[in-house]
Amino acid sequence: MKPKSEPSMRWYVLRTFSGHEKKIKAFLEKEVQEEGWQDRIEDILIPTETVFEMRQGKKRTRERSFFPGYILIRMAMDSELRHFFSDRYRLWPSRVNFLGPNNEPVPLRPNEVDRILGRVADAKEGGEKPEMPFVPGDSVKVVDGPFNNFSGMVDEVFPDKMKVRVMVSIFGRKTPLELDYLQVERAS
Repeated sequence: MKPKSEPSMRWYVLRTFSGHEKKIKAFLEKEVQEEGWQDRIEDILIPTETVFEMRQGKKRTRERSFFPGYILIRMAMDSELRHFFSDRYRLWPSRVNFLGPNNEPVPLRPNEVDRILGRVADAKEGGEKPEMPFVPGDSVKVVDGPFNNFSGMVDEVFPDKMKVRVMVSIFGRKTPLELDYLQVERAS
């Protein structure tokens, strides 16, 4: 008789309420500790990047999730973990299901995992980057530079240069200004 083989570590996707990812991650980490599942649940990951935005002239940094409402978990799925994730979810702080047909756990393909983990690594390596705060057509106010307090409309966005082209009225004529993201903010 062959010995029963241990399930291998695979990545799965959990679905939860958007904005509750950190709460679910903390809950899962606590359960892993209490149940002694460190050998079966290897990693719980919320793929994020650090972005900054300017609000009222102040730089604010925050974490932005690549996939709001989703958590990646690397584990060796077995019957006990399957029971924990399927039957006991009613006790969880937010509704959680697996991403798969009929909420069944389906492991991610290796190329999907590589793409997601590569994106997370690139985000960490790249450091803070500006959040894409503007789209063409947004009304903005210039908050810095020689055109301070001018209002206008975003005409074009240049994310690679972190600049926007804003059309402002100077002496009754529409004039394009190329400004840094940090020099403008949404008009109230």
